[in-house]
Amino acid sequence: MSRRRLRPLRPDELDPDQRAVYDALADPPGRVGLDADGSLRGPFDAMLRAPRSGAALQSVGAALRYGSVLPERVRELATLQVAAHHRSDFEWFAHAPLATAAGLPAALVDAVRTGGPVEPDDPAERAASVAVTQLLATGDVDDDAWAGVVGALGEAGAVELTTLVGYYSLLAMQMRVLRVPLPPDAPAVGWDGPRGIIGE
Repeated sequence: MSRRRLRPLRPDELDPDQRAVYDALADPPGRVGLDADGSLRGPFDAMLRAPRSGAALQSVGAALRYGSVLPERVRELATLQVAAHHRSDFEWFAHAPLATAAGLPAALVDAVRTGGPVEPDDPAERAASVAVTQLLATGDVDDDAWAGVVGALGEAGAVELTTLVGYYSLLAMQMRVLRVPLPPDAPAVGWDGPRGIIGE
């Protein structure tokens, strides 16, 4: 990856609108990664450049992360599928530990990373995985997959799942365009398999 396109903003460089977004992202402490100079890691620094849309975007992210109707394991599995589809190193770095902490089996997490068959034992996770796979591959979800995810997660969960795919896809593309790097001490992800293909 070439050199990052935006220099990270330090807290002392922020105008009031940017500072409001920064404070929302940094609360609770530890919610987002900070560099030694206080600048935000990952996709979050970019939100400060356009604080109106950045504020809206961080609100969507907070709703998905902290107010979601989706079970935690479903949410993190879907997020990893998005990260793998887009080969988003930072999303994988941020969410693989959350998926593991939520109890997703290591073999399942590795299957997502390598492009192998994603076959959760849990019916809700399986239904969500099929829908996410289709949405990422085609931009749509067929009637059977939609019925499966509504049956497993309800209409609110099915709608929120599509929102999650869109949100993390947006972040992945933005980080690619802005050449956002992993933290220096982060291990390489080691993508395997063809890009954008996740097994059902």
